Amino acid sequence: MNHDHLETFIVVVEQKSFSEAARILYLSQPTVTSHIQALENAINANLFERTKKHVEATPAANLLYPYAKNILDTQVRAQNEIDQLMGELHGKLVIASSLTIGESILPSLLYEFKMKYPKVELNTEIINSQHIVELIRNSELEIGLIEAWLDEPLLHMEPFMSDELLLVAKKDFFTNSKKIITVEELCSTPLVLRERGSGTRSVLHQYLGKMGVSSEDLNVVLELGSTESVKAAVEAGLGVSIISKHAIEKELSLDLFETYPIKNVELSRHFYIAYKKRKTLSLISEEFLHLLRNNEHFSTTENR
Repeated sequence: MNHDHLETFIVVVEQKSFSEAARILYLSQPTVTSHIQALENAINANLFERTKKHVEATPAANLLYPYAKNILDTQVRAQNEIDQLMGELHGKLVIASSLTIGESILPSLLYEFKMKYPKVELNTEIINSQHIVELIRNSELEIGLIEAWLDEPLLHMEPFMSDELLLVAKKDFFTNSKKIITVEELCSTPLVLRERGSGTRSVLHQYLGKMGVSSEDLNVVLELGSTESVKAAVEAGLGVSIISKHAIEKELSLDLFETYPIKNVELSRHFYIAYKKRKTLSLISEEFLHLLRNNEHFSTTENR
């Protein structure tokens, strides 16, 4: 059985859609149809029943599915062992990260990886945590780095670095005597936040939710798609924000921002490595995972 045909078959089963499989695999829909027809001819059985809204796997497809996944998984393991035997890593490392990690942490990690494996091509994308999880779930991505633990049964969420979220404001935004912010004051203060679905936003809502504060209770005056934009808005005096300590090191050193503790709220978190359960990773992804686990900031905090 052809590798490409089996890969297409697996994605169609999981997505219940030829068009969605075409999108994920960067194929035309006629090519997806051709792959499935070739596989059906090879095994002499129909694999899908077409309906108006989606396709349904036949009993033959349900039987073939675990074998197909095992075949592709075995191929990855074989290639990994061959790469180890050859002694030098080649290929492409594809990593997606959420914004804070991508802007503040990932560059140094990639530099370290590139120094160790100079022949590996690096390919990165910075998107929000929810989108990263979707890509991994759909097998479009092997590893992602996200800013908040998400309840995804198909994925491992492994902590690799600790982080602290700080309430930041422009100098003199509050009176000079202000030393601490209460939750009630936070709710009435203009807030500039990242978009919904970002890791920072999710963590903030998780912590405040435990105190009975909902997202509707906050005075969000502006939502922005990047941390740099949020910092610019804070510097302009449009409001305060909750930002990773890693992302404002330069501004704090230049004395541009003030940080304030929130009374009875400690906004600490971990950054997480996300990858699919019961899936053999390529050797390149495994080596990057090894680098993350052995990073000096790696946390052994128990996974949730």
